[in-house]
Amino acid sequence: MHRDIPARRHRRAGLFDRQPRQRLHHPNFEIRDMQGWKSIEAEGKLPEDGWRKEQKWALDMGLPGSDSIIDKSIPTFARGELPHFAGINTFLKAPYVENVRDVGRYDAAVMGIPFDSGTTYRPGTRFGPQGIRRISALYTPYNYELGVDLREQMTLCDAGDVFTIPANLEKSFDQITKGVSHVASSGALPIMLGGDHSIGFPCVRGIADVTSKRIGIIHFDRHIDIQEKDLDERMHTTPWYWATNLPNVSATNLVQLGIGGWQVPRYGVAEARKRGTNVLTISDIEQMGLEKAAEIALELAWKDTDAVYISFDVDSIDCGFVPGTGWPEPGGFLPREALKLLGLVSAPGICGLEVVEVSPPYDTSDITALFGVRVVVEALGSMVAHGNLGKHKSIIDKPTSF
Repeated sequence: MHRDIPARRHRRAGLFDRQPRQRLHHPNFEIRDMQGWKSIEAEGKLPEDGWRKEQKWALDMGLPGSDSIIDKSIPTFARGELPHFAGINTFLKAPYVENVRDVGRYDAAVMGIPFDSGTTYRPGTRFGPQGIRRISALYTPYNYELGVDLREQMTLCDAGDVFTIPANLEKSFDQITKGVSHVASSGALPIMLGGDHSIGFPCVRGIADVTSKRIGIIHFDRHIDIQEKDLDERMHTTPWYWATNLPNVSATNLVQLGIGGWQVPRYGVAEARKRGTNVLTISDIEQMGLEKAAEIALELAWKDTDAVYISFDVDSIDCGFVPGTGWPEPGGFLPREALKLLGLVSAPGICGLEVVEVSPPYDTSDITALFGVRVVVEALGSMVAHGNLGKHKSIIDKPTSF
């Protein structure tokens, strides 16, 4: 009945004479050929078994809701995804794995690395994992455009945080490497929430230690991060110098996207030139387009390698969008550009992902932490959509056991 009332009003105004429905079927415009409608159709093909299982688990663990609650899937105590504002904040409300020896039961494992002793200017990234987990509660596991539901199409867990040692880089690096080696050895995809960018070296080392295969790196950043030392230590400006010293990680397979601006130390530039790394600036990527940039990045990172690792520094994004970072720089990627590029380079499958330099003390309305969440789910979603999640398992030929 309510649909008839506006119809009568439109007829009095003469608007129906324009026949808007006919315009939709113009030869050059068919709404059902657009991504929006295709995504609607794709959702109908996704299973719901994971969601039903979670609802049942929530009732079992949280008691049935009170008699006045009409929706009988709602428990008394909050469990699982809903409500988004309640519950214990693991990443994306994924199961918390109390015993880390159980991570191998999952396709991917999130691990926090609360460490900022490698920071040379603004500290605070030790709170990055907390901030990312907290705002991840806002998200669902379903992506409309990709037509992917992570809850239905993969398994994800949160392994908690690596026990880092404040003010001791080397001991913390050893802890990080051991943690990443354990997760990689289990077969779960390691996903690291930083933490400053110094963790890039021990994270890559953790994967390189459990394989004899060669690893390439795709690195999103505004800073080149490949000088040998900074302030006489291995800091957040040095990870790729040390990572590409590993026997199965070559500098010629390091591809750096977005480098530029007024904060790129010449020490790092000289080292990149010496080692023959690959750098695409924002200007390069603008001129060639995102698809071509992704094609080049994949070709270089995968050349003569067996797997690719992705390091995503949130300061690769223009600082107007990510204020909560340790070294903000204008002129970087727009968020949608970086996410598109990330999805393209993740599609063939990766052996690890780190998100670094989220610094909640400098954040505004959690928008930087929220972008950190989006990096993780975008990479996972792309791999799921292309059927390449789990591809990394084939390279683990020297697993560790603790």
